[in-house]
Amino acid sequence: MTKTRLLAALIMAPIAILSVLYMPTPILAALSALLFLAALWEWLKLADVDDTLARTILLVLNLALMVALVWASRTTRGGSFALLQLVVVLGVVWWLLAMIWMKHYRFASDHDSHARVFKLAAGTLAVVPAWCALGLIHVSDPNGHRWLLLALFLVWSADTGAYFTGRKFGGKWFGGRKLAPRISPNKSIEGLLGGLLLALVVAMIGAPLAGATVDQLPAVAVVALASVGFSVVGDLFESMLKRHINVKDSGNVIPGHGGVLDRVDSVLAALPVFALGKIWLGF
Repeated sequence: MTKTRLLAALIMAPIAILSVLYMPTPILAALSALLFLAALWEWLKLADVDDTLARTILLVLNLALMVALVWASRTTRGGSFALLQLVVVLGVVWWLLAMIWMKHYRFASDHDSHARVFKLAAGTLAVVPAWCALGLIHVSDPNGHRWLLLALFLVWSADTGAYFTGRKFGGKWFGGRKLAPRISPNKSIEGLLGGLLLALVVAMIGAPLAGATVDQLPAVAVVALASVGFSVVGDLFESMLKRHINVKDSGNVIPGHGGVLDRVDSVLAALPVFALGKIWLGF
């Protein structure tokens, strides 16, 4: 399984990197919409929407929302990012609420209609703002493509750092306490710290390459750490959804990795935070 997982990553990573660096923003946004909607398809399954027709209708409605946001952002001078920025803010607010939801683990854990409604709304609030954030980061001047790549590298490096730190030191520094034992028993506080540290190193190396000045590095560091922190929330929230219906993976389309949502759950939470921080702190 480890070899399969590694091979799949070696195939997917170059495709993602080349797409971010060389595709124009409209094309990248269109392809990313397909990827995020594929993740949403799996989210709907985790929300107990088993009927294929119902899931298709819900997916089309979310696609229509994306199209409407782009259409509503048009102006006679080309376009305005204000509406997309507002959606990004809503996305960050949603992930803050998700932290409260995870604290109350049993909330909407049953299979009735009320639980389904909450999880459907959560899917839209996770996917659409992340898609808007991706576009905003990539289109930003200067070097938006480099900043987006850095945002993705932060999530990937944090995941790698957490994995190896957790394997070596997990349970040794904090009396065996776990990060979220009820949701994801294997995640350790030591792993979280290792992921944050590696992501911070990547941010300090990558930010100057993306065009950040020395004076901007402290701001980049704050945004990087916040983005990684939220990426963990995204990962844990998906784990909670899977535990509610007792499944291991959101799907099986990626060998060794599970479903699409299993690969982008952290990215969904990190991108709105990174985009908001970049806009707010001006780097």
